[in-house]
Amino acid sequence: MRKRRSLAPWCALIAFLAVPPFVWPHSWLLAYLAQSATMIVFALSYNLLLGETGLLSFGHAAYAGLGALIAARVFNAGGMPLVVLPLVGGIGGALCGVLFGFIATRRSGTAFAMITLGLGELVVAAAWTLPGWFGGDAGVAIDRASGPRFVSSIAGWSFGPAREAYALIALWCVVATVAMCALSRTPFMRVANAVRDNPVRAAAIGCYPSRVRYGVVVLSAFFAGIAGTLGLINLELVSTESVGMMRSGAVLIATVIGGTSAFFGPVAGAVVGSPVSARGTLRVSRSMAGGVAGGLICGARRGCCCGSRLSCSPCNGLTRRSSARMRARRWVRSLEPAAVGWMPVARLCCRRCGLRCCSAH
Repeated sequence: MRKRRSLAPWCALIAFLAVPPFVWPHSWLLAYLAQSATMIVFALSYNLLLGETGLLSFGHAAYAGLGALIAARVFNAGGMPLVVLPLVGGIGGALCGVLFGFIATRRSGTAFAMITLGLGELVVAAAWTLPGWFGGDAGVAIDRASGPRFVSSIAGWSFGPAREAYALIALWCVVATVAMCALSRTPFMRVANAVRDNPVRAAAIGCYPSRVRYGVVVLSAFFAGIAGTLGLINLELVSTESVGMMRSGAVLIATVIGGTSAFFGPVAGAVVGSPVSARGTLRVSRSMAGGVAGGLICGARRGCCCGSRLSCSPCNGLTRRSSARMRARRWVRSLEPAAVGWMPVARLCCRRCGLRCCSAH
Protein backbone atom coordinates (compact mmCIF):
# COMPACT_ATOMS: atom_id res chain seq x y z
CA MET A 1 0.00 0.00 0.00
CA ARG A 2 2.82 2.39 0.85
CA LYS A 3 4.55 1.55 -2.42
CA ARG A 4 1.44 2.49 -4.36
CA ARG A 5 1.19 5.78 -2.51
CA SER A 6 4.83 6.59 -3.23
CA LEU A 7 4.36 5.86 -6.94
CA ALA A 8 1.14 7.84 -7.26
CA PRO A 9 2.79 11.31 -7.46
CA TRP A 10 5.21 10.07 -10.10
CA CYS A 11 2.41 8.61 -12.18
CA ALA A 12 0.47 11.86 -11.84
CA LEU A 13 3.50 13.89 -12.96
CA ILE A 14 4.16 11.69 -15.99
CA ALA A 15 0.47 11.71 -16.91
CA PHE A 16 0.34 15.50 -16.61
CA LEU A 17 3.31 15.89 -18.95
CA ALA A 18 2.53 13.11 -21.46
CA VAL A 19 -1.24 12.73 -21.81
CA PRO A 20 -2.54 16.28 -22.64
CA PRO A 21 -0.51 16.74 -25.86
CA PHE A 22 -2.15 13.62 -27.32
CA VAL A 23 -5.66 14.38 -26.08
CA TRP A 24 -5.76 18.08 -26.94
CA PRO A 25 -2.81 19.05 -29.19
CA HIS A 26 -3.14 22.84 -29.24
CA SER A 27 -0.30 25.35 -29.31
CA TRP A 28 -1.41 27.19 -26.18
CA LEU A 29 -1.59 23.89 -24.26
CA LEU A 30 1.95 22.99 -25.32
CA ALA A 31 3.06 26.44 -24.18
CA TYR A 32 1.42 25.95 -20.79
CA LEU A 33 2.92 22.49 -20.33
CA ALA A 34 6.38 23.71 -21.32
CA GLN A 35 6.12 26.62 -18.87
CA SER A 36 4.92 24.25 -16.16
CA ALA A 37 7.73 21.75 -16.77
CA THR A 38 10.28 24.54 -16.58
CA MET A 39 8.75 25.91 -13.38
CA ILE A 40 8.64 22.44 -11.82
CA VAL A 41 12.41 22.06 -12.13
CA PHE A 42 12.92 25.66 -11.01
CA ALA A 43 10.70 25.27 -7.94
CA LEU A 44 12.29 21.98 -6.93
CA SER A 45 15.74 23.54 -7.19
CA TYR A 46 14.56 26.40 -4.99
CA ASN A 47 13.15 23.92 -2.50
CA LEU A 48 16.66 22.55 -1.99
CA LEU A 49 17.42 25.89 -0.39
CA LEU A 50 14.15 26.77 1.32
CA GLY A 51 12.79 23.38 2.34
CA GLU A 52 15.88 21.24 2.83
CA THR A 53 18.32 23.81 4.24
CA GLY A 54 16.08 26.63 5.48
CA LEU A 55 17.68 29.33 3.30
CA LEU A 56 15.39 32.04 1.98
CA SER A 57 16.78 33.44 -1.27
CA PHE A 58 15.59 36.46 -3.23
CA GLY A 59 18.02 36.09 -6.13
CA HIS A 60 17.50 32.53 -7.32
CA ALA A 61 16.61 33.69 -10.83
CA ALA A 62 20.21 34.82 -11.33
CA TYR A 63 21.39 31.20 -11.52
CA ALA A 64 18.68 30.24 -14.01
CA GLY A 65 19.19 33.33 -16.18
CA LEU A 66 22.98 33.18 -16.22
CA GLY A 67 22.94 29.44 -16.87
CA ALA A 68 20.58 29.95 -19.80
CA LEU A 69 22.76 32.80 -21.10
CA ILE A 70 25.89 30.65 -21.00
CA ALA A 71 24.02 27.83 -22.74
CA ALA A 72 22.81 30.21 -25.45
CA ARG A 73 26.31 31.51 -26.08
CA VAL A 74 27.72 27.98 -26.30
CA PHE A 75 24.92 26.85 -28.60
CA ASN A 76 25.35 29.81 -30.95
CA ALA A 77 29.09 29.16 -31.07
CA GLY A 78 28.29 25.82 -32.71
CA GLY A 79 29.01 22.19 -32.00
CA MET A 80 26.58 21.70 -29.09
CA PRO A 81 23.52 19.46 -29.63
CA LEU A 82 20.25 20.72 -28.24
CA VAL A 83 19.69 17.46 -26.37
CA VAL A 84 22.58 18.05 -23.96
CA LEU A 85 22.20 21.85 -23.82
CA PRO A 86 20.40 21.80 -20.42
CA LEU A 87 23.44 20.09 -18.94
CA VAL A 88 25.61 22.96 -20.18
CA GLY A 89 23.21 25.44 -18.62
CA GLY A 90 23.32 23.50 -15.36
CA ILE A 91 27.10 23.64 -15.29
CA GLY A 92 26.97 27.38 -16.00
CA GLY A 93 24.49 27.90 -13.17
CA ALA A 94 26.69 25.84 -10.83
CA LEU A 95 29.70 28.01 -11.65
CA CYS A 96 27.67 31.08 -10.75
CA GLY A 97 26.60 29.31 -7.56
CA VAL A 98 30.26 28.70 -6.69
CA LEU A 99 30.92 32.43 -6.90
CA PHE A 100 27.74 33.81 -5.34
CA GLY A 101 27.45 31.05 -2.75
CA PHE A 102 30.93 31.79 -1.44
CA ILE A 103 29.73 35.29 -0.62
CA ALA A 104 26.19 34.55 0.56
CA THR A 105 26.73 31.47 2.73
CA ARG A 106 28.97 33.30 5.17
CA ARG A 107 25.71 34.26 6.87
CA SER A 108 22.32 32.62 7.31
CA GLY A 109 18.76 33.66 8.03
CA THR A 110 17.77 37.22 7.20
CA ALA A 111 21.34 38.21 6.36
CA PHE A 112 21.52 35.47 3.72
CA ALA A 113 18.23 36.63 2.21
CA MET A 114 19.44 40.24 1.99
CA ILE A 115 22.77 39.20 0.48
CA THR A 116 21.02 37.18 -2.23
CA LEU A 117 18.73 40.12 -2.90
CA GLY A 118 21.75 42.38 -3.39
CA LEU A 119 23.50 39.86 -5.62
CA GLY A 120 20.36 39.44 -7.72
CA GLU A 121 20.00 43.17 -8.22
CA LEU A 122 23.72 43.35 -9.06
CA VAL A 123 23.20 40.80 -11.84
CA VAL A 124 20.21 42.76 -13.15
CA ALA A 125 22.27 45.96 -13.20
CA ALA A 126 25.09 44.16 -15.02
CA ALA A 127 22.60 42.85 -17.58
CA TRP A 128 21.63 46.39 -18.54
CA THR A 129 25.19 47.73 -18.28
CA LEU A 130 26.78 45.04 -20.51
CA PRO A 131 24.50 44.75 -23.56
CA GLY A 132 27.26 43.13 -25.59
CA TRP A 133 27.14 40.02 -23.40
CA PHE A 134 23.54 39.99 -22.19
CA GLY A 135 22.02 41.18 -25.47
CA GLY A 136 20.40 44.36 -24.14
CA ASP A 137 16.68 44.82 -24.82
CA ALA A 138 16.65 42.17 -27.56
CA GLY A 139 18.30 39.48 -25.46
CA VAL A 140 20.20 36.51 -26.88
CA ALA A 141 18.24 34.35 -29.33
CA ILE A 142 18.93 30.84 -30.60
CA ASP A 143 17.59 28.66 -33.40
CA ARG A 144 16.95 25.31 -31.75
CA ALA A 145 16.72 23.54 -35.11
CA SER A 146 20.21 24.60 -36.20
CA GLY A 147 22.32 22.50 -33.82
CA PRO A 148 23.82 19.06 -34.45
CA ARG A 149 21.24 16.29 -34.20
CA PHE A 150 21.86 13.27 -32.03
CA VAL A 151 18.44 11.69 -32.54
CA SER A 152 17.90 12.59 -36.21
CA SER A 153 18.92 9.13 -37.37
CA ILE A 154 16.49 7.51 -34.89
CA ALA A 155 13.35 9.64 -34.96
CA GLY A 156 14.11 12.31 -37.55
CA TRP A 157 13.50 15.16 -35.09
CA SER A 158 14.87 18.63 -35.69
CA PHE A 159 13.27 20.17 -32.53
CA GLY A 160 11.97 22.98 -34.67
CA PRO A 161 8.26 22.22 -34.13
CA ALA A 162 6.87 23.06 -30.72
CA ARG A 163 5.77 19.48 -30.10
CA GLU A 164 9.28 18.09 -30.53
CA ALA A 165 10.76 20.82 -28.34
CA TYR A 166 8.19 20.11 -25.65
CA ALA A 167 9.05 16.40 -25.70
CA LEU A 168 12.67 17.30 -24.94
CA ILE A 169 11.62 19.71 -22.18
CA ALA A 170 9.32 17.12 -20.58
CA LEU A 171 12.05 14.48 -20.71
CA TRP A 172 14.56 16.75 -19.00
CA CYS A 173 11.92 17.72 -16.44
CA VAL A 174 11.42 14.09 -15.42
CA VAL A 175 15.18 13.42 -15.37
CA ALA A 176 15.88 16.48 -13.20
CA THR A 177 12.99 15.61 -10.87
CA VAL A 178 14.30 12.07 -10.39
CA ALA A 179 17.81 13.41 -9.76
CA MET A 180 16.60 15.89 -7.12
CA CYS A 181 14.46 13.23 -5.46
CA ALA A 182 17.48 10.95 -5.22
CA LEU A 183 19.59 13.84 -3.95
CA SER A 184 17.06 14.62 -1.20
CA ARG A 185 17.56 11.11 0.22
CA THR A 186 21.35 11.24 0.41
CA PRO A 187 23.26 11.58 3.71
CA PHE A 188 24.47 15.01 2.63
CA MET A 189 20.91 16.35 2.48
CA ARG A 190 20.20 14.78 5.87
CA VAL A 191 23.07 16.82 7.21
CA ALA A 192 21.53 19.85 5.50
CA ASN A 193 18.27 19.10 7.32
CA ALA A 194 20.20 19.00 10.59
CA VAL A 195 21.79 22.36 9.80
CA ARG A 196 18.33 23.73 9.02
CA ASP A 197 16.82 22.49 12.28
CA ASN A 198 19.66 23.36 14.67
CA PRO A 199 22.97 24.60 13.27
CA VAL A 200 24.55 24.78 16.73
CA ARG A 201 24.00 21.09 17.40
CA ALA A 202 25.10 20.22 13.87
CA ALA A 203 28.35 22.10 14.45
CA ALA A 204 28.79 20.36 17.82
CA ILE A 205 28.83 16.91 16.20
CA GLY A 206 31.48 17.91 13.67
CA CYS A 207 29.53 19.45 10.77
CA TYR A 208 30.39 22.78 9.21
CA PRO A 209 27.08 24.62 8.61
CA SER A 210 28.60 27.17 6.25
CA ARG A 211 30.17 24.45 4.10
CA VAL A 212 26.93 22.50 4.00
CA ARG A 213 24.99 25.59 2.94
CA TYR A 214 27.62 26.34 0.32
CA GLY A 215 27.29 22.85 -1.19
CA VAL A 216 23.49 23.07 -1.27
CA VAL A 217 23.65 26.48 -2.98
CA VAL A 218 25.90 25.07 -5.71
CA LEU A 219 23.63 22.06 -6.25
CA SER A 220 20.54 24.26 -6.29
CA ALA A 221 22.19 26.60 -8.80
CA PHE A 222 22.98 23.61 -11.02
CA PHE A 223 19.35 22.56 -11.28
CA ALA A 224 18.25 26.19 -11.61
CA GLY A 225 20.55 26.48 -14.62
CA ILE A 226 18.85 23.42 -16.11
CA ALA A 227 15.46 25.07 -15.58
CA GLY A 228 16.64 28.28 -17.21
CA THR A 229 17.91 26.36 -20.23
CA LEU A 230 14.59 24.56 -20.58
CA GLY A 231 12.95 27.98 -20.77
CA LEU A 232 15.53 28.94 -23.39
CA ILE A 233 14.62 25.90 -25.49
CA ASN A 234 10.93 26.76 -25.20
CA LEU A 235 11.16 30.47 -26.07
CA GLU A 236 14.42 30.40 -28.07
CA LEU A 237 15.36 33.58 -26.20
CA VAL A 238 17.01 34.61 -22.96
CA SER A 239 16.61 38.24 -21.92
CA THR A 240 17.28 40.46 -18.94
CA GLU A 241 13.89 39.49 -17.49
CA SER A 242 15.27 35.98 -16.91
CA VAL A 243 17.46 37.27 -14.06
CA GLY A 244 14.98 39.80 -12.66
CA MET A 245 13.27 39.97 -9.31
CA MET A 246 9.90 39.04 -10.83
CA ARG A 247 11.16 35.57 -11.70
CA SER A 248 12.71 35.09 -8.26
CA GLY A 249 9.42 36.11 -6.66
CA ALA A 250 7.47 33.76 -8.94
CA VAL A 251 9.46 30.71 -7.90
CA LEU A 252 9.19 31.71 -4.24
CA ILE A 253 5.39 31.98 -4.52
CA ALA A 254 5.14 28.67 -6.39
CA THR A 255 7.20 26.89 -3.74
CA VAL A 256 5.24 28.33 -0.83
CA ILE A 257 1.90 27.60 -2.49
CA GLY A 258 2.68 23.91 -2.84
CA GLY A 259 4.50 23.65 0.47
CA THR A 260 8.07 22.68 1.29
CA SER A 261 7.37 19.84 3.71
CA ALA A 262 6.76 17.31 0.91
CA PHE A 263 8.93 16.72 -2.13
CA PHE A 264 6.07 17.09 -4.61
CA GLY A 265 4.71 20.22 -2.93
CA PRO A 266 6.67 22.61 -5.20
CA VAL A 267 5.54 20.55 -8.19
CA ALA A 268 1.91 21.28 -7.39
CA GLY A 269 2.71 24.94 -6.75
CA ALA A 270 4.54 25.19 -10.08
CA VAL A 271 1.59 23.74 -11.98
CA VAL A 272 -0.78 26.24 -10.35
CA GLY A 273 1.46 29.29 -10.45
CA SER A 274 3.29 28.94 -13.76
CA PRO A 275 2.56 31.95 -16.03
CA VAL A 276 0.87 31.11 -19.33
CA SER A 277 1.52 33.40 -22.26
CA ALA A 278 -0.59 31.50 -24.81
CA ARG A 279 -3.56 33.29 -26.38
CA GLY A 280 -2.62 36.59 -24.73
CA THR A 281 -3.42 35.44 -21.20
CA LEU A 282 -0.06 36.28 -19.60
CA ARG A 283 -1.38 39.16 -17.51
CA VAL A 284 -4.48 37.24 -16.44
CA SER A 285 -2.47 34.15 -15.52
CA ARG A 286 -0.08 36.17 -13.35
CA SER A 287 -2.99 37.75 -11.55
CA MET A 288 -4.60 34.35 -11.08
CA ALA A 289 -1.34 32.97 -9.68
CA GLY A 290 -1.21 35.79 -7.15
CA GLY A 291 -4.89 35.32 -6.38
CA VAL A 292 -4.43 31.61 -5.84
CA ALA A 293 -1.63 32.32 -3.38
CA GLY A 294 -3.83 34.79 -1.51
CA GLY A 295 -6.75 32.38 -1.55
CA LEU A 296 -4.70 29.54 -0.12
CA ILE A 297 -3.20 31.76 2.56
CA CYS A 298 -6.60 33.15 3.53
CA GLY A 299 -8.19 29.70 3.42
CA ALA A 300 -5.64 28.19 5.76
CA ARG A 301 -6.35 29.90 9.06
CA ARG A 302 -2.79 29.45 10.30
CA GLY A 303 -1.27 31.12 7.26
CA CYS A 304 1.33 29.73 4.88
CA CYS A 305 4.38 29.72 7.11
CA CYS A 306 5.03 27.83 10.31
CA GLY A 307 8.01 28.97 12.36
CA SER A 308 11.41 29.69 10.92
CA ARG A 309 11.50 26.60 8.68
CA LEU A 310 8.74 27.81 6.35
CA SER A 311 7.82 24.14 5.97
CA CYS A 312 4.05 24.23 6.40
CA SER A 313 1.94 23.60 3.30
CA PRO A 314 -1.23 25.68 2.94
CA CYS A 315 -2.74 23.11 0.61
CA ASN A 316 -2.03 20.21 2.97
CA GLY A 317 -3.22 22.09 6.04
CA LEU A 318 -6.47 23.21 4.42
CA THR A 319 -7.13 19.74 3.01
CA ARG A 320 -6.49 17.97 6.30
CA ARG A 321 -8.73 20.26 8.30
CA SER A 322 -11.49 20.08 5.69
CA SER A 323 -11.26 16.28 5.56
CA ALA A 324 -11.53 16.05 9.34
CA ARG A 325 -14.65 18.20 9.33
CA MET A 326 -16.21 16.19 6.54
CA ARG A 327 -15.56 12.98 8.41
CA ALA A 328 -17.42 14.52 11.34
CA ARG A 329 -20.28 15.28 8.88
CA ARG A 330 -20.10 18.99 9.34
CA TRP A 331 -20.33 19.71 5.62
CA VAL A 332 -21.25 23.39 5.73
CA ARG A 333 -18.54 24.36 8.20
CA SER A 334 -15.93 22.36 6.29
CA LEU A 335 -16.45 24.54 3.22
CA GLU A 336 -16.24 27.81 5.14
CA PRO A 337 -12.43 28.32 5.10
CA ALA A 338 -12.17 27.43 1.41
CA ALA A 339 -15.04 29.78 0.52
CA VAL A 340 -13.46 32.64 2.43
CA GLY A 341 -10.06 31.99 0.88
CA TRP A 342 -11.18 31.62 -2.72
CA MET A 343 -13.52 34.64 -2.72
CA PRO A 344 -10.69 37.10 -3.57
CA VAL A 345 -9.62 34.77 -6.40
CA ALA A 346 -13.10 34.78 -7.92
CA ARG A 347 -13.39 38.54 -7.65
CA LEU A 348 -9.97 39.04 -9.23
CA CYS A 349 -10.74 36.74 -12.14
CA CYS A 350 -14.06 38.45 -12.77
CA ARG A 351 -12.41 41.84 -12.68
CA ARG A 352 -9.74 40.74 -15.17
CA CYS A 353 -12.33 39.23 -17.49
CA GLY A 354 -14.49 42.36 -17.44
CA LEU A 355 -17.35 40.78 -15.51
CA ARG A 356 -19.25 42.26 -12.61
CA CYS A 357 -18.59 40.62 -9.31
CA CYS A 358 -21.04 40.98 -6.48
CA SER A 359 -19.61 41.70 -3.09
CA ALA A 360 -21.39 41.79 0.23
CA HIS A 361 -21.07 45.01 2.17
